[in-house]
Amino acid sequence: MNTALAHELTHAVREQDFVSTADAMRGGQPVQVHPSIDLALVVFTPQQAPRWANVLFSREHPQGWVADTGAHAGVVRHLRFDADLQNAQGRSAAWLPGADWATLPFKPLQAHLQDQAPPRFVAPYPASLLKLMVAVGVGLAVDAGRCDWPAALEPMLVVSDNEATDQCVALLHRVGMVDTLNRQLAAWGLRTLQLNNTTAAGGWRNGDGAGVGHIHMTAWDTARLLWLLDADAPAAPWLAPAALRLAPATRGRLRSVLAQQQLDEILSSGRLRGVPGWVPGLPDAPVFAHKTGTTENYASDAGIVKTASVHYVVAVLTNLGSRYAPHEKCATTWRLPALGAAVHRIVQSLA
Repeated sequence: MNTALAHELTHAVREQDFVSTADAMRGGQPVQVHPSIDLALVVFTPQQAPRWANVLFSREHPQGWVADTGAHAGVVRHLRFDADLQNAQGRSAAWLPGADWATLPFKPLQAHLQDQAPPRFVAPYPASLLKLMVAVGVGLAVDAGRCDWPAALEPMLVVSDNEATDQCVALLHRVGMVDTLNRQLAAWGLRTLQLNNTTAAGGWRNGDGAGVGHIHMTAWDTARLLWLLDADAPAAPWLAPAALRLAPATRGRLRSVLAQQQLDEILSSGRLRGVPGWVPGLPDAPVFAHKTGTTENYASDAGIVKTASVHYVVAVLTNLGSRYAPHEKCATTWRLPALGAAVHRIVQSLA
């Protein structure tokens, strides 16, 4: 963890004044508590070792928490990630106005941390960012010779097509790769990335018995997954040299599809040019090869940025979904692309 970079990221989040974000569920009044924001950044600079930081904000950490990832970009230490949850009505209970977290039955993402005392961070559901994990599972299946690249891969990643995702999830079940994917993510040390309780028919939503409370991601492990997909990045310092990697052609295929992204509307905002109040974010695709995720309650974005002068991986997961959007065409508050622009300025200052 780079202390100076963590300081810059913490300042960038605070500068956006997220606690003033208007909430449609409160009649347009500001949110009652600080939103949950999980932000991770890894900067690759020629002739220098990578620099990274992960900062997290929530109602329990309104001033921000700097994750301890050690000297080798390992797992987050001294902080427990709790799983998101849905109530009996299938609603995301943690994010309802007036939700009392002291009474909600949160559980840690990793069972062995059940008895670890707080501090903790409730990890927001990744929404369609989960499709990045599905795509990696498909890549593992291709590398293992269990299938060819499905036509559904591109619409799943490029326009976040849900029916295409159904097909890719069903494919993973058909070729016996769902458990293999979860085991491989754990073997890579990415233990908060979990694609749980999907169905053989391709179900992955709340109504399928999956979705919120079952499928999990955090910004730091998502950033490290993208690090493994980035052929231009240096070797991952937390992995042994002999650890399994995706084949170079597979990494290239996945990154090239992510670079076709058409939903520049979270950290980047090119899709929203012309919308009243438009705020520029970080560079759009193809410079930003990424995947987004949005629902009423969630907004996430993660990818690889590569220009002639900067190269970095960024990931953010939040509970700032469309109910916080200022316009019907927006996926979230303008504060998130503003944060993206701030992150890009920080990286440019390091170049």
